[in-house]
Amino acid sequence: MQPITSIKPILESPKQIVITTHHKPDGDAMGSSLGLYHYLLLKGHNVHVITPSDYPFFLHWMPGNGEVIVFTDHEDRSKELIDKADLVFCLDFNGLKRINKLGEIVAASNAKKVMIDHHLEPEGFDDYRLWNAEACAASELVYEFIELMGDRSLLNKNIASCLYAGIMTDSGSFRFPSVSARLHRIVADLIEAGADNARIYELVYDTHSETRLRFLGYCLKDKLQVFPEYRTALISLSKKDLIDYNVGSGDSEGIVNYALSINNIKFAVIAIDRTEMIKMSFRSKGEFPANEVAKKYFEGGGHHNAAGGQSSLSLEETVNKFMSILPEYKELLTI
Repeated sequence: MQPITSIKPILESPKQIVITTHHKPDGDAMGSSLGLYHYLLLKGHNVHVITPSDYPFFLHWMPGNGEVIVFTDHEDRSKELIDKADLVFCLDFNGLKRINKLGEIVAASNAKKVMIDHHLEPEGFDDYRLWNAEACAASELVYEFIELMGDRSLLNKNIASCLYAGIMTDSGSFRFPSVSARLHRIVADLIEAGADNARIYELVYDTHSETRLRFLGYCLKDKLQVFPEYRTALISLSKKDLIDYNVGSGDSEGIVNYALSINNIKFAVIAIDRTEMIKMSFRSKGEFPANEVAKKYFEGGGHHNAAGGQSSLSLEETVNKFMSILPEYKELLTI
């Protein structure tokens, strides 16, 4: 493992570079990837962004989106680019299983791997690392990377807009405890470099389809369960629910936060039957360790208050398993 600054001499001459991020990329995944993409283009490199899967349409406005290669649509092209790469930048994830089949190709590549991430317990597949679990977002760390390379003066509207979007989404619009005074200074710098904060918020949060809004209403009216004795809320969605509302990529994004917003609720979970697996998102307030529950019982992990997991059981069995573990955490949940 080498410090991230050791990569600076390597980047002084043109390289073949691939940037990738986690499955079902969110705002920070795409913001950090495309922000880094525009920076490396300015440095004269041949750069491609490859995502393991599709991602929400409300992120498609980002500069450079039209050049993104979705692995599941272009497997041969993706493998060719990774095989030829000098460097593979891995953003917003720290374990190769997070990029599914793409992880096997990255692992087999002779390219040097560069990890820029803020999640706990890095796997260790990387050659160079910029990692800080206290950072709010991978996009914050990409800004730091540009600073460490001595290129803060290269910030432009494209880079700034992407990084701003990543920070905004991963910080819960700047309301999470991970938001620091330094982060606000970074955001000010991004706005000065051309990020239109009001317009970016609108593009991300105010462009939902009517169907998505009706789906949200259905989740809150018919699928929300509240367990006051455990200060916990749960939303579980079946395959039929997804079909009935024509749920697409990103349509379930953020719904778990509505459950967490209920007064006196400390822990919230959404469980979604994605056919091959039950996918779960965990959110908590204060000292309750959402990531511990995800890791211990649902093959997942993440941040203290925001984590993900999965289950190979049926949806009903997964919900029953989740309910069965709440007594173990009752003391923590009710203090």
